[in-house]
Formats: sequence, C-alpha cells, structure tokens
Amino acid sequence: MDSEIFEKLPPTKLFFRCAVPAMIAMASGALYQIADGLFVGRFIGEDALAAVNLIMPVITMVFAFSNMIATGASVRISVLLGEKKPEGASCIFSFTIKAIFLLSCVIGIIGFFGAESFVRLLAPGATEQAVGYGITYTRMYAVFSPLLPIYFATDNFLRVCGKEKLSMWLGISTQAFNIILDVILIAILGQGIRAAAFTSCLAMALGSVITLWLFRGKRMDLYYTRKNIPASVFFRILANGSSEFFSNISMSVMSVVYNLFLLKYGQTTAVAAFSVIMYVDSIIGTLVFGMCDSLQPAISYCYGAGLMDKVRAILKRIILGAVILSTASMLFMLFAGRFVAPIFVKPEDTELLAVSIAGMEVFSFSYLTGWVDMCFSSYFTALERPVRSLLTSFFGTLVFPVAFLFILTPVWQLNGVWLTSVAAGTASVILTIIFALTMKAKAVMR
Repeated sequence: MDSEIFEKLPPTKLFFRCAVPAMIAMASGALYQIADGLFVGRFIGEDALAAVNLIMPVITMVFAFSNMIATGASVRISVLLGEKKPEGASCIFSFTIKAIFLLSCVIGIIGFFGAESFVRLLAPGATEQAVGYGITYTRMYAVFSPLLPIYFATDNFLRVCGKEKLSMWLGISTQAFNIILDVILIAILGQGIRAAAFTSCLAMALGSVITLWLFRGKRMDLYYTRKNIPASVFFRILANGSSEFFSNISMSVMSVVYNLFLLKYGQTTAVAAFSVIMYVDSIIGTLVFGMCDSLQPAISYCYGAGLMDKVRAILKRIILGAVILSTASMLFMLFAGRFVAPIFVKPEDTELLAVSIAGMEVFSFSYLTGWVDMCFSSYFTALERPVRSLLTSFFGTLVFPVAFLFILTPVWQLNGVWLTSVAAGTASVILTIIFALTMKAKAVMR
C-alpha cells in the first residue's frame, strides 16, 4: 500500500515528503486567488472586489459542510489503513463521496433561489452595484455546486493514499487553467463578474471529475464500494470533522462580522481593503495550514499503528516549520506589503491603497501567534480528540475575535479592526497551550 510510507519513512523525511507538495499546492492556490483578485480589482473595480469579499463567507460555509465529512472521514480512513483494514477504509471513502454529492445538490438549489436574500442580508450599506455583483457571483457557484465540494474532498483522499505529488500537480493544473480563463474572459473579452465566478467553478468542477476518475478500480489504497457504513461510524466521522467544520464556519461568520464593522468604520473602501489584505494573507497563511493539513494523515496512520513516538516526532517538526514560516510571513507583510497592495488596486483608487497598506502593517503581527491554534487543532483532530480540537478552533476563530472587535473598535475604530487579529491570536495561544499541556500521554494512547 502507498500509505505505508507513513510508517516506513523516518520523521524528517516524511515531513518533507508530505509538507513540501502540499505547501507548493497551497502556494499555487493562493497565487491563483491573488490572480483572481487582481483581475477582479483591476479589470472590474472596487465594487466587484468588495462583492466577492462579502459573498465568499457564504460560499465557504457551503464548503465547510462537505469538509466536515471529508476531514472526519480522512482521519478514520487513515487510522484504519494504519490498522491494515483497507476494505473498511474504502467503505467510508465511498459513503463520503455520495453524502457530499447529495448535500451539495440540496445546498446548490437553496443558494440559487435564495441568492438575493443572502447578499442583501450580508451587505447592509454596500452599494447597489456591489449587491448586484454578489448575487451574480453566488448564483454561478450554485449552478456548479454539486461538483465543487467533491474537489476538496477527493484531494484529501489522494493525500491519505500517499499521493502527495499527484495532489500537488492536479491542484497546480486546475489553478493554471483558471488563470488562463481569467485572462481570456475578464482581461481580454471584458465579461465581468460572471466570468470571474465561472472560471473558478469550471476549474474546480474539472478537478472533481479527474479525481473521481482516478479512484476507479483498485489502483490505490481506496476504491469504490457499494457497502454502507454503520450509523455509529458516521457519527464518529462527524465528530472528527467537527472542529474543521466549526473552524470554517467561524471564519466565515467572522468574515461577515468583520465586514459589518468595516462598513461601519470605513464603508465599502474598508471592505475592499480587507479583501486586499486577505489576498496577500492567502499566500502566506495557507502555507502553515497546508503544512499542518498535509501531516494529518501521517499522524492518524501512525496513531492507528500504535507508533506514538513517531507521532510526537512529527508534531515537533510541524511546530518548528510553523515558527519559521510565520516569522518570515510577518516580515514579508510588514515590509513588502506596500509594494504588493498596488497590484490589486487601480492607480486612481489612492484612498483604497492607503487603507490597505495601513491595515497590512498592523495585521502582519498576527502571524507571531496565529500558527499555534492551527497546528494543535489539526493535531488534536488527527488523534481523534474532537472536543479539544473543536474548542481550540472555536475560540481562536470566533469567540476571541468577536470579543476583541467589541473591545478595540470603540477606541481605535478602523485600526481596532486590524488589531483584533493580533489580540485574539495572543489569547488563543494561552488557551491552546492549556489544552496541550493537560492532554496527558495516556490520553493519546488507544
């Protein structure tokens, strides 16, 4: 089995074998998001950039439901593969694909007919043109919804099977295809916001079709089967994936809350500036996430095989990598952000550029602490400790940020919004350390 590399390779070699392809794939995905933001901001305008930022939390929430199932299934599958039970793992894999497809169809129908209500609810104070852009963007995603979440789920399963490089090249290929379409439809033909949504959806749908085809037959450790799984196993899957689900939901809710405060203290310009910061953050922050996420199958596999010394060795390498990446990220955004921000802004939008640069300088310090809850939430999930993982994510991505928004913005207004990430990250570190230190050695033994 290809997944046996998790057991056979030494920790350092295994770390680089898993982390490097995932980080390259994440970086290319972030570059695609940056390119997408560039096309939207430079060729369509500020209202379009704000609209994408306003509606993206809703789209992320949709992906969060499927990601909960996929992540929980990946953990259980990896444990079963570590226990040398490929048939049971394949039953969970097949069930997961069917469940995500059906869920996506239902959500797509609701999203298409409820698009206008959703957008107007999320965008009080936004311009009418931004609202119209948001409705168009939402409906395009709803049309493609049956295939979109499957793309991310099957990518997880490729990595569970030890196919990290295949996952990487597939991600790079679909993102390159997306950028080519952006150039043709947005920059050359001027098709606007509809084309921006269409190109993203088409690329992900194509990736879903390819990955579904790759699992045909028994060419990999996972394969299609018609056997169902017990209800107890399904609930265990949901429990394992609950922290990632609530993390995604919390981040989406926080995006909505941030937008409300941004509209209050800086109107549409502040929302667009936040979009610029998030585009830059996408290539920085996702590197740490990609590294943590890529080692999750290895940790779960070794946990299932009873190799706890190797589990702890992998965790040490994840922490070291996160510290190095986060420090470099802080320095990049702090000193290079002023040179990156103009890429997303029209030359005449001087106010937007100034607000974006000021926000980046403050936001950059959040990288000093932002990696901690991300790493340990993934670690707790990999060891099938959903409660600790859930609380780590929930407080780090929702409770602390909301609290500090209400504490800081009355004093510093728009600057208080940028400071929220720094303050919330610091509080989250304290809580995460408590969870990690109170998880005794016997608690992670099966």
